[in-house]
Amino acid sequence: MTSFYLSKPYQPPQAPQNLPLNVPWPLFGGISPDQFMKRYWHKKPLLVRGAIPAFGLSIKQNEALGSPISLEELVQFADQEEVESRLIQSKPWRFDHGPFQKKFIPNADKPDWALLLQGMEAHHPAAAKILSWFRFIPDARLDDLMISVAGIGGGVGPHFDSYDVFLIQMSGRRQWRISEQKDLSLNPKLPLKILQKFQCEQEWVLEPGDMLYLPPHIAHDGIALDSGCQTWSVGFRSPSYKELLQEGLWRLAESLEEIPDLEKKFADPKQVATACAEQLPAELITQLKRQLERLQLNRIDTLLPGITAYLSEPKQQAFFNAPKNPLSPSKFLKKLAIAALVPKPQTRILSLGNEVFCNGDNMSKNQSVAVNSAWADLSANKRLQTQRLKSIDKTSLYEAYLAGWLDFEDSRSR
Repeated sequence: MTSFYLSKPYQPPQAPQNLPLNVPWPLFGGISPDQFMKRYWHKKPLLVRGAIPAFGLSIKQNEALGSPISLEELVQFADQEEVESRLIQSKPWRFDHGPFQKKFIPNADKPDWALLLQGMEAHHPAAAKILSWFRFIPDARLDDLMISVAGIGGGVGPHFDSYDVFLIQMSGRRQWRISEQKDLSLNPKLPLKILQKFQCEQEWVLEPGDMLYLPPHIAHDGIALDSGCQTWSVGFRSPSYKELLQEGLWRLAESLEEIPDLEKKFADPKQVATACAEQLPAELITQLKRQLERLQLNRIDTLLPGITAYLSEPKQQAFFNAPKNPLSPSKFLKKLAIAALVPKPQTRILSLGNEVFCNGDNMSKNQSVAVNSAWADLSANKRLQTQRLKSIDKTSLYEAYLAGWLDFEDSRSR
């Protein structure tokens, strides 16, 4: 088989802003996103042959397509501090965290190794474009795109994920074996979450352009059959209720600083003499209950801003570079009228009703209607071009640009 990373690379297209949700997509084997979500999402696996038709068409023309990112480029990414990378070697078994110098990564023709690169949507436009295909699923659920490149026999080992994942074959072939087994006990001798017992129930060999969707807790094992095999994994985060509530409550506690009335001291002029001094005073309980009712802490609406802020936080490895020569507010406005402002690849934006949160901050707070409208467009469409704004200085939109969270589309390099 031709080494795909030496051939013509495939260029993923950017998905349209308005995805057609009720028409058949090749990505899902001729069913619509609506049908996929009803029949498969979080329910059962789906194998799609030719999910990316370009690969099949190229074979008919006797011209193999290569991965959008070559093996050489992936090796270079693995040497960068801001890219989370892991190297797994199975014979003998070894697991290491990056960054890795090129000399420590086996050559493509060496067997039994796999290099994993997390969050590649933040580092290469092809990966970001692949993610745009999946925006019929809420942004709050998206985690990242991981690329696995391996030599023959390379893989992570039999394991399961607690989240939904789309496994897209981009180069070479990979054998996938899956099981809906109930026994998900792990091997205590390994640092990775590898299953102690794996009983294969179904297996397939995926060619470039094929895709396998797996819901949570489906045991699976992928083994590379060709050197330089690449699998791109689109993963979706699945935080626990405990995590979400803890983060929401923590941010809610921080917001109490903005309520001056809460600085008042507890007073109990009606306290009577008591024979049970060890008991928490009933008057204290009554007054605290009254404060909680006033703050509406029994309503989910009170927690949602903090939870949305948490889910909009960028990954831990994210690093933002401020513009070297930032535009002045007036020049920023002029450029915004002719060029699109877009989020940096590491930036995350989520909306809660009319409020917009970016990288953990509420960007709608104390902003004008026009600025909030601009943020809403940016959140929904991931790009903004407008002449409606008349003033931008000291607004959250301009501050996000100065912080390196946003940039103009025509100034991004790759």
